Amino acid sequence: MKPSLLLAALLLLPASVASTTQPLPSSFSPAVHAAGTTAAGDAGAAVPAPSWQWPLAPRPKVLRNFDPPPKPWLSGHRGVDLGAGYDGAPVTSPAAGTVSFVGVVVDRPVITIDHGNGLRSSFEPVESTLAAGNPVAAGQVIGTALPGHCGVSACIHWGVRRGEDYVNPLQFVMDLRPSILLPLDGPP
Repeated sequence: MKPSLLLAALLLLPASVASTTQPLPSSFSPAVHAAGTTAAGDAGAAVPAPSWQWPLAPRPKVLRNFDPPPKPWLSGHRGVDLGAGYDGAPVTSPAAGTVSFVGVVVDRPVITIDHGNGLRSSFEPVESTLAAGNPVAAGQVIGTALPGHCGVSACIHWGVRRGEDYVNPLQFVMDLRPSILLPLDGPP
């Protein structure tokens, strides 16, 4: 069986029944494409390999996880809350892009970066001197964290949208695919 077909078959089977009668080739890489779910829970959307940087350094604590609502009009948490360490901490762009919005939404300063391919990151409360249209590099400081979001002094909300759908920002900085145990050797 071709390695890519074997990998696809293993990823589609539940972990309890995933087994192989052949050892995997030495060129096997778990970072090869995998299937995942969208914010609405639809199966089949591609989950990219983590390729972005954390927007805060050092790697922040996740204070509240992504918890999208079952329907777009219901309440939920459409991003993640990250501990910023201290008020005024620098917030960086997780990937290259172009600033598409800087302003106040309701009562919080927000900055949005368009990363291309339909992906946009938004951060709040973040004060920025950048303007819409400014290009940004991955890791470039885009603003500073302000207090007032999580009930702790230093916290930012990071949301990512693919088109009009919110997706889990952590999938871009962490490997969220389920673990699959594979045999070390061939059959006994």
